[in-house]
Amino acid sequence: MRRLAIAASLVATSAAFAIAKDITMNSLAHNYTGLWVTQDGRIRHELLPNGRYVEARGTREKAYQGRYVVTGSHIDYWDDTGFTADGEFIDDVLHHAGMILRRNR
Repeated sequence: MRRLAIAASLVATSAAFAIAKDITMNSLAHNYTGLWVTQDGRIRHELLPNGRYVEARGTREKAYQGRYVVTGSHIDYWDDTGFTADGEFIDDVLHHAGMILRRNR
């Protein structure tokens, strides 16, 4: 029984390391980190360099949080509750779920 628990722990640790490595590689492979905001300022996506994001909605500063991966100009989101979404960067504009977000400079 103890061997099984140790083996499961090693597999989980290995998987966590692989995810962390992917997130680190992801953060180095794109130039989209920073704050992206809808024109009215209501929706704000902060793409952090460590592969995590925080989405604010109105006065809720941390409405959603999770991880993201950028592949070329495509972004995939996985929030911490299991919800998934995606978007596309076109001419330095993020198109996501019917919204248009521009980089906040």
